[in-house]
Amino acid sequence: MTVTIGRRELLAALGGAAAAWPLAAWAQQSGGIRRIGVLTNLASDDPESQARIGAFLQGLQEFGWAIGRNVRVEYRWVTDAASISRHATELVALSPDVILANANPSVWALQRATRTVPIVFVAATEPVGSGLVESMARPGGNATGFASAEFGTSVKWLELLKEIAPGATRAAVLQDPPSGGASQFAAIQAVAGSFGVALSSLAVSDVGEIERSVAAFARASNGGLIVTRGALTITHRDLIVKLAAQHRLPAVYPLRLFVTAGGLISYGPDIVDQYRRAAGYVDRILKGEKPADLPVQLPTKYELVVNLKTAKALGLDIPASVLARADEVIE
Repeated sequence: MTVTIGRRELLAALGGAAAAWPLAAWAQQSGGIRRIGVLTNLASDDPESQARIGAFLQGLQEFGWAIGRNVRVEYRWVTDAASISRHATELVALSPDVILANANPSVWALQRATRTVPIVFVAATEPVGSGLVESMARPGGNATGFASAEFGTSVKWLELLKEIAPGATRAAVLQDPPSGGASQFAAIQAVAGSFGVALSSLAVSDVGEIERSVAAFARASNGGLIVTRGALTITHRDLIVKLAAQHRLPAVYPLRLFVTAGGLISYGPDIVDQYRRAAGYVDRILKGEKPADLPVQLPTKYELVVNLKTAKALGLDIPASVLARADEVIE
């Protein structure tokens, strides 16, 4: 379905600020109104969606693009994996000038539908290894954008688990293999021995597997949970957070949105910042540059977020050294 933006005040604020721009800015494209497609893997009313799209629209505004004046945005919100291909095909059929896509599954679906329409991706995992681009410096095809993180940062999750739960001798890594979970697991596995932790891989593909895998792991003591980045884990973050609480598992998450949903602690790239930066690439493409010539960029901002309410419920005292490093503490 086609949706504009659900939060009226967001559009009102952007529209008001847009009106202050000089007319010449709106007329920068002689071809009239340009069209941008957006394919994202969160629901339209998800607060994280609102934050991400809001940052993107504000970024566009800074380059002189105003909704309804010189640019139109078509949205497709993907809340289940089965609908990605359909939504991607619908967007391509609208003949947009460029498409903004979130994460690997969305980009794969778009590249199956077109090899000519430019694609700017955000939060992509292993862009070269997963086939999204030919190289980071010279993407080569019709896609470029922003990678979610280097796999070496996955090691940080295990470090955090040991800091907040020193008694943990077992760790389960919940992963979504199609979204790069296997590579994230491999990075953690390489250092698990040095932390004195026995690692278990929980590769899941649906809600039932998530529930069964976490419950089975939690039967033994001294365990902790690490959740990797992936379309499945993000979509079902509320369930994963609930299971961690239910089984009293200290859990480390890859993104802030898990912690705002009630999770314990997260470390990962600031995806909202990537949406803001993506507006710059969209602007350059609308002005004639090609995705093939725009290098894929790594995150410039990482954030550590702690939920003290959840820590208290689990009977954990978060070390002062962790709190001192935190970018955000939820109480």
